[in-house]
Amino acid sequence: MILFLFKPIDIKENSFGDVELFSISTFTMYEFDSKGLITLMNGTKAIRYSDRYRVDDIDYTDNSKEYVANMKSNNGIYKDDIVYLDGDIVYVREDGLTFETQKATYNKKTSIAIADGPYLLYRGANRVIGKALHYNSDLEKITSKNVTAKYQLKEK
Repeated sequence: MILFLFKPIDIKENSFGDVELFSISTFTMYEFDSKGLITLMNGTKAIRYSDRYRVDDIDYTDNSKEYVANMKSNNGIYKDDIVYLDGDIVYVREDGLTFETQKATYNKKTSIAIADGPYLLYRGANRVIGKALHYNSDLEKITSKNVTAKYQLKEK
């Protein structure tokens, strides 16, 4: 009789998947190892999640390899030593190699930068325009599609 008059309560559970742990304005992160500073990342605002940082106006420097590489972008996500960049990206390597694009990924462990769209790559007067850039900084190897290059030959 009690079960007939009273219905069981239907309790709904809410799941909170992606919760911000904290938010910081004027963000700077330093990463050190036994050799010194290996990563410097800063931005105007950062949100820390349990597995990543989301940074506005990101300025990321990787000093862990032979050449220092710096990337700047409107937005970035740093997760598991991979930087996902979006909007007005400028990648500059210490030896002057530079590329500009709108979307890119940089893997710190492998020193590979990938741009999935149109890009402009240059060093001095040499220019390369193309799509789908795959750049391995350690091996100094670049692969791409739809390439147009303007290259200044040196006389010997």
